[in-house]
Amino acid sequence: QINDGLLKMMSDGKIFKVGKVSAWLDCGNVKSSINSNKEMLNFWDNNGYLIIEDFKTHKECDELINRSKELIEEQDFNNEQSVFDTVSQSHNDDNYFLESGDKIRFFFEEKANLDEENVKTNKQYIVNKIGHALHDLDDKFIAFSKNEQLDQIARSVGFQDPLLLQSMYIFKQPKIGGEVVCHQDSTFLITEPESTVGFWFALEDANKDNGCLQVASGGHKGPLRKLFKRENNQMKMEELSNEPFPETNTFVEVKKGTLVLLHGRLPHYSCENKSPNSRHAYTIHAIDGKSKYLDYNWLQRPSLKLNGFRNA
Repeated sequence: QINDGLLKMMSDGKIFKVGKVSAWLDCGNVKSSINSNKEMLNFWDNNGYLIIEDFKTHKECDELINRSKELIEEQDFNNEQSVFDTVSQSHNDDNYFLESGDKIRFFFEEKANLDEENVKTNKQYIVNKIGHALHDLDDKFIAFSKNEQLDQIARSVGFQDPLLLQSMYIFKQPKIGGEVVCHQDSTFLITEPESTVGFWFALEDANKDNGCLQVASGGHKGPLRKLFKRENNQMKMEELSNEPFPETNTFVEVKKGTLVLLHGRLPHYSCENKSPNSRHAYTIHAIDGKSKYLDYNWLQRPSLKLNGFRNA
């Protein structure tokens, strides 16, 4: 079985180099053996994030990139323009945003030129993100998002019944890709008890130049600072703790195809992309079906039930 696996990996273009073995992985498959790797689990517990290199092939990443371009080409953006800006939070009371939990919708960069002519001729470079039900509504995204390996990883980090709540395709456009302010994912997607974990896939290389993730390693052990709550169809940010965020001084520079897990309480950030290179990424947020998804969450899915990683 091991030989067959190695031959398959070689046929897929994997290159093997001599190196030291620092931890035993069952069958050499990091994707499905986190549960048996105490070193990886200890890193997750201590730091609140985990990096799994080469989780997706370049071909799989390119297929998702191409599909995002197709989705954009199909849109007439002059009919609806919603800007996603985590600094001003201008989208908070925007119904186009608030009703996107069970749909595929498009949100623009805050610094994009949205005049009619530029929207027509430059549409591939003005979108900030697509969300929030790609994993349920588009065949290419379903295939990328749902498989047994992801289910096994989720269970390895503590899920009993992992369910896919939302998905986002993030463009981080060259020169105008917006800053994402320091935040905790559980602020925006809360369960009782807390269970949110982000599955962040690098579809292109992410580095300091193009706005890679920055995390506060170990910061998930601190309190949840805020809650983003829906009240009377209006959104408000409720402060829970005035403890400052620790510095997000760990740069998560990763190669295309890498999967990064992010604990729901881990403070993380990404700076504006001023480089000439985009930084495409795809994110799934999962919650545990054993926890209660609270009614005041902004994201609601009235037309879609939640499914797991194995429900393609």
